[in-house]
Amino acid sequence: MSYPETLRYTKDHEWISLDGDIATIGITDFAQRELGDIVYVEVETIGTSLKAGDVFGTVEAVKTVSDLFLPVDGEVTELNEALGNAPELVNTDPYGEGWMIRMKVANPADVAALLDAAAYEALVG
Repeated sequence: MSYPETLRYTKDHEWISLDGDIATIGITDFAQRELGDIVYVEVETIGTSLKAGDVFGTVEAVKTVSDLFLPVDGEVTELNEALGNAPELVNTDPYGEGWMIRMKVANPADVAALLDAAAYEALVG
């Protein structure tokens, strides 16, 4: 499994990439493997300000449905529309085309406090 060094990670298996105060968020390679074949991604929080740890959506796999948790405080601004027709992108390219949301981060410094790749890899073994 891969954990890109340029990303930050949460204990809930989300990754975050920051560009200024705009973050892109998805689930990790570990998470998509644990879930299995992704069949649906639902996000109904576009335009909503949420706190770190709040549920921003759900991901449905063949076997289960799992909540998606926001890594940092901010406002959800965009859903990856490609997932509507191709939710399997989360399985095939979790760190690229399989991203889930973009958000405006309330405090970009909060991202630095999240797990780096080595810490996340140690967490999941």
